[in-house]
Amino acid sequence: MSDSEGRGLRPIVVFGATSDVAIALSRRYAEEGASLILIGRNESRLMAVADDLRVRGAASVRTLLQDSLTYEDHPALIESLFSDHRPARFYFFQGSLPDQKACEASFELTREAVEVNFLSIVSYLTWLATALERYPLENTTGGATIIVVSSVAGDRGRGSNYVYGASKGALTVFLQGLRNRLYKVNHGVLTVKPGFIDTKMTADIDKGGPLWAKPQKVADDIRRAADGGRMVLYTPWFWQFIMLIIKSIPETIFKRLSL
Repeated sequence: MSDSEGRGLRPIVVFGATSDVAIALSRRYAEEGASLILIGRNESRLMAVADDLRVRGAASVRTLLQDSLTYEDHPALIESLFSDHRPARFYFFQGSLPDQKACEASFELTREAVEVNFLSIVSYLTWLATALERYPLENTTGGATIIVVSSVAGDRGRGSNYVYGASKGALTVFLQGLRNRLYKVNHGVLTVKPGFIDTKMTADIDKGGPLWAKPQKVADDIRRAADGGRMVLYTPWFWQFIMLIIKSIPETIFKRLSL
């Protein structure tokens, strides 16, 4: 973390701040004395997270209540983030894990899943990218980094979760283009592709075996990748090789598998 971040001068912005991984990451920053801006839709949970971070040493914690699907409010929210010191990093943790079977029987549920996992993030990023291009860089502060959580599910469509996977796959491609665009103005984009994480979102799924990771492990991986200027992160690391194998299976064989 740079000196300006460590002294709390350039805030760290966290969308979806009440998710388990977001909380784990924010605690690391708080312990280093960073300033944080937390964005979420559940006021009581957001306040609880903010109070916890203050106790842990955060220089300051600002909270913004925002429903990610209220698109008309996004431009003003993004502008408000630049009202004081320009943020150093923007983390996006928002998302949901839809019921695949329910989505297969309901376009409304499918659309909701796509909005939460793709379109709402695209809306924020559209306004954010424009703002980052508009505000000139200063040599003393450097560029910002956008860190967005996608998923290994977006690497290949599978019958068990293709609605979720399609949303994440679209997000991954969007981030590739955004990275290409913002590189020209010295801003970075990190795409995070987690595997299975033991969180509230996966509470109803049976867990077991070595493929499941704890939120703190994933948060620490994300932080290291952001500090190191990475562009793509699979977390835990072995998912990169698992997905390499899955993507290499010919479609004539893959369509017969139950995955």
